[in-house]
Amino acid sequence: MKEFIKIEKGEAEVNMMSPLTWAYVGDCVYELYIRTNLINKTNLKPHKLHIESIKYVKAKAQAEILQKIYNDLTEEEKDIVRRGRNSENHHLPKNCDVKDYMYATAFEALIGYLYLTKKEDRLKEILEKII
Repeated sequence: MKEFIKIEKGEAEVNMMSPLTWAYVGDCVYELYIRTNLINKTNLKPHKLHIESIKYVKAKAQAEILQKIYNDLTEEEKDIVRRGRNSENHHLPKNCDVKDYMYATAFEALIGYLYLTKKEDRLKEILEKII
């Protein structure tokens, strides 16, 4: 799989990306992590997998996760979170609080940034704190 999905950007290029780009990637990485984890640890059918995964991937849950792990983040990671939280997103959430949405975007930006900069050990460490 590593050969199939290859990140071709260096860290300097990733740093120049919009935090919303990090969040775009982080959303996918995080959801795949949650889905894979549920498949590995349960025998649920697809609809139940979806219902269970929503508990982790909805904005409120992501905002709460970020709050729980925030003190364990490095200063660089906290800066990534700040940039993700403060990025101007023209998409307004329908089903959640704007503040939760901002912090969920910040969480996804962190996950995306770590993935794009190939900091796999740190990404794994953070994701394993969630479940």
